[in-house]
Amino acid sequence: MAQINIVVVTPETTTLEAEVDGVIVPLIDGSAGILPGHSPMIGRLGPGELRTNTGSTTDRYYVDGGFVQVDGNKVSVLTGRSVPVGEIDLAAAKTALAEAEKLEAGNTELIAIKNKSIEQARAQIRMVEGS
Repeated sequence: MAQINIVVVTPETTTLEAEVDGVIVPLIDGSAGILPGHSPMIGRLGPGELRTNTGSTTDRYYVDGGFVQVDGNKVSVLTGRSVPVGEIDLAAAKTALAEAEKLEAGNTELIAIKNKSIEQARAQIRMVEGS
């Protein structure tokens, strides 16, 4: 069976490079499943769960938004942060959510920052708690 090469890159390092059967990425308006032979695409990621499937094994990662490009059987993900779900600190995510909810939102830019921070923290909490 054909496989897909996935590469996940953050500003600091390459966090994942693997051959997998399929990938699911969190787009800003939903999610997209990518299998071998997928049409070329570029998409904007929202904060959430990136999943890779190989056989009966599923690996889950939190990504902090960014971009995805599919070209042939190669999936490239550029994100500010990528963490395996098992390494997310639930207490830190809950603290980040509480702090984000307290942020002042006096203008459009501050509202956007506040909303993004809340969205990122909630995505991490959802992933750890499994809901």
